[in-house]
Amino acid sequence: MIFDNKFIQQRIEKAELLKKEGINPYSNECRRNATIEKFLNVNSDIAHKENKRDEKRHYIVSGRIKLFRIMGKASFIQIEDESGALQIYAARDNLGENFYNETFKKNIEVGDIVEVSGYPFVTGQGELSLHADELRLLTKALSPLPEKFHGITDKETRYRKRYLDLIMNTDVRKTFKIRSKVISLTRRFFEDKGFLEVETPMMHPIAGGANAKPFITHYNALGIDRYLRIAPELYLKRLIVGGFEAVFEINRNFRNEGMDATHNPEFTSIEFYWAYKTYKDLIEITKEYFRYLFDHLNLPTQLPYGDLEVDFSKFSEVALIESLYTIGGVPEEIVNDKDKIIAFLKSNNIQVKNGLSLGQLQGELFDEYVEEKLINPTFITEYPVEISPLARRSDKNPDITERFELFIAGREIANAFSELNDPIDQYERFKTQVESKESGDDEAHEMDLDFVEALSYGMAPTAGQGIGIDRLVMLLTNEHSIRDVLLFPAMKPIHSEEKHEENE
Repeated sequence: MIFDNKFIQQRIEKAELLKKEGINPYSNECRRNATIEKFLNVNSDIAHKENKRDEKRHYIVSGRIKLFRIMGKASFIQIEDESGALQIYAARDNLGENFYNETFKKNIEVGDIVEVSGYPFVTGQGELSLHADELRLLTKALSPLPEKFHGITDKETRYRKRYLDLIMNTDVRKTFKIRSKVISLTRRFFEDKGFLEVETPMMHPIAGGANAKPFITHYNALGIDRYLRIAPELYLKRLIVGGFEAVFEINRNFRNEGMDATHNPEFTSIEFYWAYKTYKDLIEITKEYFRYLFDHLNLPTQLPYGDLEVDFSKFSEVALIESLYTIGGVPEEIVNDKDKIIAFLKSNNIQVKNGLSLGQLQGELFDEYVEEKLINPTFITEYPVEISPLARRSDKNPDITERFELFIAGREIANAFSELNDPIDQYERFKTQVESKESGDDEAHEMDLDFVEALSYGMAPTAGQGIGIDRLVMLLTNEHSIRDVLLFPAMKPIHSEEKHEENE
């Protein structure tokens, strides 16, 4: 049990002693009148005063104790709230001898949340601080914090105990504040463009909208299975059929796949659909979207990403087939020959599934030889029909689609296309996907007759796009694992004996 830990037991005893002194260790009364950031900003002029203090100013701040230095008749503590950290000078003569010696020094410690009132002053070392005339315990922390100098560095612990990670690592909080701003700015950008934010079902009768293996749940009231949403695409396009001309949704998607640096089984994306537009229009609005984000986040257009330097002012565009030999170095003479591609892949010790079509093999070449080389923002266009079951065929070449994926720093960030609005073509492509599923491809798309029927009523020429918010935030914050931009990432379960050891 968590409370069996001897250090926790010591803190429980201190909480009991506080209760006997008439101090509630879990108070609900807080009188704070300034955040730490406000205190520091408003009192920055104190350093220029002759005696480096202003006893006429009175502030009440609150925060968690992160540092405790006892020096006999006086002590320094550092408290921290969401806005910053502040040094507190606590003296026996100001707090009262009994409180200082019996309560403050003995029963209040690092990790506790306190309320402190007093006036601003600057120490001899030049640090703006608060001279305490009263200190109240708000919350007694029973579990001790990790040692301040080393903090919390173990990634498993950081992900499993994100609350502890946030307490100890202020940079982590900055990352998630940026994430929140990205989502807020994304919503504002599309609303300003005239898009309507909508909500579509999270539980689907058919696993659709993308090629992925779904999570399955059961609806007890109806006695039927439902699939957690892979993507909102087919519902958003139904809204275009219904007469809305520009819609978007920011929400979670769920894909029953493995976990790695860029994949989490639940992730956040924005999908938007725009009637009377093509994928070429989406390329332009995507560039505008990135400029908007960088302007409002005050980011330079050149950002480091690990050892890479990404220039967000340099967007390029190249067709997938062309990229195989111009970027990937694949011999140009093989890229349109199925047998030659298979032989090339096998000669390079790359396993190839049986029965892949030419378009699927071209996709394999791209994944192996091109993707990781796309550092600056690159729109890869004209995907083969076989790997784009929902995209519109090109009028010039029926073997390819009007589609792009945006790659940055070697990773896919967005997927977009001119939408397929021919119901017969859509039906035939669903049939091909069903055949793939019957042949063992558990990520292939299922037949969605209701969606085909919706298309049969007529959908205006439309372009649609999805942008992965998690991967985008990774780029903007120079994080290399998706777990570092998810507050509570999916984790493998801990065995019961490991849980017990973790609490020792």
